[in-house]
Amino acid sequence: MNIQALLPAASNPKIQAFRSGDTVRVSLHVIEGNRERTQTLEGVVIRQHRGGAGSTFTIRRVTRGIGMELTYLFHSPRLEAVQVMRRGRVRRARLYYLRGRFGKAARIKEAQRMIPGGQLFQGGQAATEEAEAPAAETVEEAVGPQQDAQAPQTS
Repeated sequence: MNIQALLPAASNPKIQAFRSGDTVRVSLHVIEGNRERTQTLEGVVIRQHRGGAGSTFTIRRVTRGIGMELTYLFHSPRLEAVQVMRRGRVRRARLYYLRGRFGKAARIKEAQRMIPGGQLFQGGQAATEEAEAPAAETVEEAVGPQQDAQAPQTS
């Protein structure tokens, strides 16, 4: 009997959709003795392994000149959240070549991609026209001609 066939194939609701090259922030529930805390790490996704319940993703981050790669299970109960901070424009699924690069050579260009739902992804969240419209109205009200009509006349 195949155990993976029995496990649910639904995606983890705590994880935003991401691809290789994206910069993500991973929040992980850590238990150390009697203490519990949330550890947050940010890094570039260098690979994804899609294998049902055993699906994993690996993030890479360089701290003080030392590269660190961490692999997480998509369906881990300790995984609290995965937020996409930047969308990267890459042409490979496995970004192992970043291991040999550092500094400016390891930069990844930012991509402007649509996220599921038809919204454009920008800076950690989706930009919507509804969010931009109220801001534009408040500016028009503050600068409108009504203020000139209410100004006291000195004659």
